[in-house]
Amino acid sequence: MVKIRLKRLGYKKNPTYRIIVIDSRCKREGAPIEELGHYNPKTKEMKLNKESALNWVKKGAQVSETVQYLIKNCDENGALIYNKKTEVKLSKKAQAKLEEQKQKEAEAAAAAAAEAENSEAQAEEAQN
Repeated sequence: MVKIRLKRLGYKKNPTYRIIVIDSRCKREGAPIEELGHYNPKTKEMKLNKESALNWVKKGAQVSETVQYLIKNCDENGALIYNKKTEVKLSKKAQAKLEEQKQKEAEAAAAAAAEAENSEAQAEEAQN
């Protein structure tokens, strides 16, 4: 079976990958059938021959999850379209504090609405 997967290059704690077409029985750094591009996860830099990759998929090559993500999120030139996450992960304490603050704001809004309602009722009584 033919697979499209990553071939690891680079030194310790600084990986770079080549996107290759290879027989599934070969080892990870084995000789590829074809090299489709390269990917650097630290700088989010990628160059991919998307046309050739899609041709291999049409021929029946199995794609690894990571390579499938890279193919899906690249433009026509083969560069990665990387969207930075805008959501910030918070610790449990920070989440609890945020929830408490939201509850206080909701209670204050409810109290303000009740006061406004009471003042309107008093104004109507004064007019009658």
